[in-house]
Amino acid sequence: MPGTVTSVFSEPEDFQTALREDGMLGMLIIGRGRFQARLTQITLHRLRLLAAEEHLSRIAFVTVPADAVLVALPIGGGPSPIWGGIEMQVHEIITLGPGQRVHVRTDGPCRWGIIRLPAQDLAGYGRALSGAGFAVPRFVARWRPPPAARRELRHLHQVAIRAAEARSTAFTDGEAVHGLEQQLIEALVECLSAGPLEEEMSAHRHREILARVEGLLQMQPVLRVAEIWAALGVADRTLRRCCEEHLGVSPGSYLRLHRMQQVQRALRSGDPNAATVAEVARRYGVRHLGRFAAEYRVLYGELPSVTFRRGAGRGVTELRPERPRARFL
Repeated sequence: MPGTVTSVFSEPEDFQTALREDGMLGMLIIGRGRFQARLTQITLHRLRLLAAEEHLSRIAFVTVPADAVLVALPIGGGPSPIWGGIEMQVHEIITLGPGQRVHVRTDGPCRWGIIRLPAQDLAGYGRALSGAGFAVPRFVARWRPPPAARRELRHLHQVAIRAAEARSTAFTDGEAVHGLEQQLIEALVECLSAGPLEEEMSAHRHREILARVEGLLQMQPVLRVAEIWAALGVADRTLRRCCEEHLGVSPGSYLRLHRMQQVQRALRSGDPNAATVAEVARRYGVRHLGRFAAEYRVLYGELPSVTFRRGAGRGVTELRPERPRARFL
């Protein structure tokens, strides 16, 4: 049934949860400061529209639902996210095929829009409206649509988002919803009719390598860089190139940030199985506790023990820096 939701977020976990249905399985904040995001979601009969505004740099891991296609389009005049290593320009759109697994990063404040629809529906409408040869690649693809079609698609998306944010009653009118949906589908098919731009095959391989990295980290969050490239059977330089192109950071930096996030979430939850912050930190592979506390404070704006006390509602042993004995990570 058609409906709309507009939400404002101050916690990245809540933002990620709101986007889980659309494939966001993980999100790692890499910018410093207070997290803020605004998200509008519209559910029509066949289409789902999203518009978001974010204020901190982050890296998200997205898995497209197996029966869907995601279409990303720039909104506003500012920077857009980088989808699977592709920096989308203002005159372009990007499609992610069914089941595609990619990292999507932002390098600061940005706005982005999404259209999601069943892959079968898009293929059927495409063949009916443009011919039997219509097809959308299963991987990540970049398109440069005809200017008029691109403007029409962005305009319709913008009109729908503004109506949702204004709590318009238009979405309770079945005829109006059907008309909007048909216009969006026709504009989308027109945008995709010219075919995608060609991308290097190495980019597809790099996305798959990084997706396998995420799988390894889910099973063993304390893995080191050398253990990861050995488990994947790829060269260290290949893993480094994948991370720098798609994540914007080195493999070591990504693992450190990932580990820091795991610790922060455990501390916020008030882990009942740990008596001290140090126990939680060591569980996730932290070795140099003094350096960890300093880096944690820079990233989250407070000492780790403060996070634990606030989240748990009970006292916790203060983390005291140890004498240098082991290197951090």
